[in-house]
Amino acid sequence: MNDMNWDDLQIFAHVARAGGLTKAAEALSMSAPTVGRRMLALEQATGKSLFVRSRTGYTLTEDGRSLLHKVQGMEASARPIEEWLAAGVERPVVRISAGTWTANFIADNFSRVWTANDPFRIAFKTTEARLDIAHREIEIGIRNRPADGGNLASRRTVEIAFAPYIARNHPDPRGSEWVSLGSDEAVTRSARWLLAQEGISICAWANTPYTLRDLVRAGVGKGVMPCFAGDRDPRLMRAGPPIADLAEWQYLVMHNDDRHKPEVRKAIDRIHALFRDHAELCRGDRPIGAAKEDLL
Repeated sequence: MNDMNWDDLQIFAHVARAGGLTKAAEALSMSAPTVGRRMLALEQATGKSLFVRSRTGYTLTEDGRSLLHKVQGMEASARPIEEWLAAGVERPVVRISAGTWTANFIADNFSRVWTANDPFRIAFKTTEARLDIAHREIEIGIRNRPADGGNLASRRTVEIAFAPYIARNHPDPRGSEWVSLGSDEAVTRSARWLLAQEGISICAWANTPYTLRDLVRAGVGKGVMPCFAGDRDPRLMRAGPPIADLAEWQYLVMHNDDRHKPEVRKAIDRIHALFRDHAELCRGDRPIGAAKEDLL
């Protein structure tokens, strides 16, 4: 136990949450082999097996889950000390977690969320995964469901619609094949919905939403996107009506204590106002183009 240190425990938490070495290594700016060696060293230091290793990733053992729970408690305890050390030294940072399309939309409207006169800064955490707000990995999470327990609060924003999109002026919008995220990357409802459909033909898979969009733009096939993303892109048009099964409400989720901080409250209010002012776009009522008039 004398060889165990806090850095290794933080690396362990990243691996546990990411479910593998690659994504954890990217978040830590380390190499995957280095992260793997550190985890082996941690298991030797604790004398316990923390992971079940397989081709598909790292799964926590019972001891691993127990250790993660303790590390999360240490992280939460350390947060006030980190804030105290930073007080008066630099402006606070409001960390916002959002999926690719939502983060892109906010970035395009960043002046609505932050100005140069604000006494805080913004840090985007663009990921399709759900970061841990209860243990303060972020201040604000933009999600498709409200807070589901713990000391969390949520605020509903707008309804989000999804539709199939294809390159503008594509010669065969109805008959074209599909472009999809791969099964390993299909963590969103829209990606899982497409893979679950019977009788469709997928001609290309992508591992990121942006690559999917680029393939659709290039005329490879049609893909599912939220209307606030597809309808803003002049290189795309709808290849069908909004998909009723995918309509969902969007929520801002935050820690019940942190939401009262002035900088967090201001960011919440501004993000809420941004989406409220674009409610028609978000629910698919303002398409800039469609494959056929009868598809609208």
